Amino acid sequence: MYVITTPVAMSAWSDAHRVAGRRVVLVPTMGALHEGHLALVDEARRHADVVALSIFVNPLQFNRPDDFTAYPRPIDDDLSVCRSHGVDAVYVPTAADMYPAGFETHVEPGALANILEGAQRPGHFRGVTTVVAKLFGAARPHVAVFGQKDFQQLAIIQRMTIDLDMGIEIIGMPTVREADGLALSSRNRRLTSAQRTAATCVPRALDRIAEACSAGERDTDRLIELARSVVDAEPLARFEHLEIVHPDTLQSLDTITDRAVAVTAVWFDEVRLIDNQVLSV
Repeated sequence: MYVITTPVAMSAWSDAHRVAGRRVVLVPTMGALHEGHLALVDEARRHADVVALSIFVNPLQFNRPDDFTAYPRPIDDDLSVCRSHGVDAVYVPTAADMYPAGFETHVEPGALANILEGAQRPGHFRGVTTVVAKLFGAARPHVAVFGQKDFQQLAIIQRMTIDLDMGIEIIGMPTVREADGLALSSRNRRLTSAQRTAATCVPRALDRIAEACSAGERDTDRLIELARSVVDAEPLARFEHLEIVHPDTLQSLDTITDRAVAVTAVWFDEVRLIDNQVLSV
């Protein structure tokens, strides 16, 4: 396994495989790898000949400095996991590599970035699109694989690759969950034992919506009220938002007529968890 630290070296590795006729896939991550990331690697392997995984905690997408500082960075463990899981190259640039002195160009996302998560975290998706564009520029993949837990992020990245003619296939993978339903997330490591138990209210709230929707309820206000009652019953949880949106436009729906996604964010002290549920009608 190659461990690559500079954009030039990453491009050289990718170009060598491209010249040899091999397909390159990139799995972008911020590290603190878990089974959800490994599921992305497994999916990536099905779409290309060589798999690159990037690890970079991107300062541009954090709204709070303390959140950036607290983000877990177990790099030695991550490299060991990648090596044992058959990753071909791990790209681990520094902030100075990604944003050298004089850096001032950013990728400005469109309207999809101004709602839901974007309304709560101004500038967050600008940081996401900028770093992903730079990772794509260095790794030059044919394919990139992302998790659907960050549903809005996935939609924005898909839009960016289309709008900027990047020629990269974007694949979204269903969320991987713990046995009790909690979505796997690097942020789960920051939960106390009590908070970890309480956090199951998030998938339970989304399940409540899915069950009611399957039973015929189509009014989104009533569905949200059902889910909100699950979160509000948990003393350690602090509700932020829950909306039911169309998966293509991310616009809020009053009534579900065909496709829909419930998206939510809930706080547990200083840890913010996001999740979503695709609804069947």
